Amino acid sequence: MKNQKIALTLVSLAATMMLVACGGGGGGGGGGGGNSGSSGPASPSTPASTPTPASTPVTGTQSTPQYAASSAQLAMFNQVNVYRQQCGFPAVQENTALDQAAQGHAQYLGVNATVSDTEVSTNPGFIGATYGDRAVHFGFPPNSIGGGVSANYYTNSTLSETQYGQNLIYSWMSGVYHAPILLTPVATMGIGEYETTINGFPAAWGSLSLLNTSMLQLSTNGPLTFPCQGTTNVPYKAGPESPTPPNTSGPWGTPVVVMGNATDTVVLQSGTMTNTSGTVINLQLLDSANDPNKLIQAYAGVAYPATPLTANTTYTVSLTGTVNGTAFSRSFTFTTGNIVG
Repeated sequence: MKNQKIALTLVSLAATMMLVACGGGGGGGGGGGGNSGSSGPASPSTPASTPTPASTPVTGTQSTPQYAASSAQLAMFNQVNVYRQQCGFPAVQENTALDQAAQGHAQYLGVNATVSDTEVSTNPGFIGATYGDRAVHFGFPPNSIGGGVSANYYTNSTLSETQYGQNLIYSWMSGVYHAPILLTPVATMGIGEYETTINGFPAAWGSLSLLNTSMLQLSTNGPLTFPCQGTTNVPYKAGPESPTPPNTSGPWGTPVVVMGNATDTVVLQSGTMTNTSGTVINLQLLDSANDPNKLIQAYAGVAYPATPLTANTTYTVSLTGTVNGTAFSRSFTFTTGNIVG
């Protein structure tokens, strides 16, 4: 049995969102998660004015990860980059200021036994109210863009540190509102993980900050997707998430994230998944124009099956939409793993 909590914050967002899995966010904030509710929806943050080919190097950015071997942090760092690089998203580098901010927030969550994007000044371990505040506290440039996520992961069996880290990432990547945050086109990330115990077993409290001074240009040939052609070992089942993704009444399947450049506007028009036996699944389509919770950024969209997929199964995806009014289509196959987010 596992118990998870998730939340996300977008940069410049005033509210938080929580998932019963693990969390995600984008903009200039952070996240936390869990079996809990959320505050009211907030408006998406403003994207960078122009996409740039590379972010200005930020003090504390490491050319190679410095996390301890076999640590949950290293597992989280590696898993995020495995997923990102499979589909052409830029790899992120460790930033030590963001590490301190994320580690401090993870400890705040554990000490207060809560999952939340924001911190309360009167609570033990307070650093700053938002992900942006905490990053600045440790020396990261102000007014950065990107996002952050936080979560709690607990099972009634003891796992390795690597497994705790990977399961936190699986939970975030299976969230309709959270997966886009882990794919935010920025160049730096900080990671925090703190453990307490529940009924004698470890409870892992995790947090990520994906922030930078500018967004990266992803593609000149239309949006990228995750999954993409050949992607393997992704969660086949997720949920619950708060706010609940539209048109779901229980766990859902692997979300397909569509990500454009910072100044793009993505609109999804049609989407299906077809398994190897020929069964066609009509996908739910979510973008900034139709998202009732106003959390999907204009440059992104998510297409997702309203019910779980099948583990260890190959699916063919067909998507159509527009970017800045110009039509695009994507067709590819991916394979689920035996992973529940």
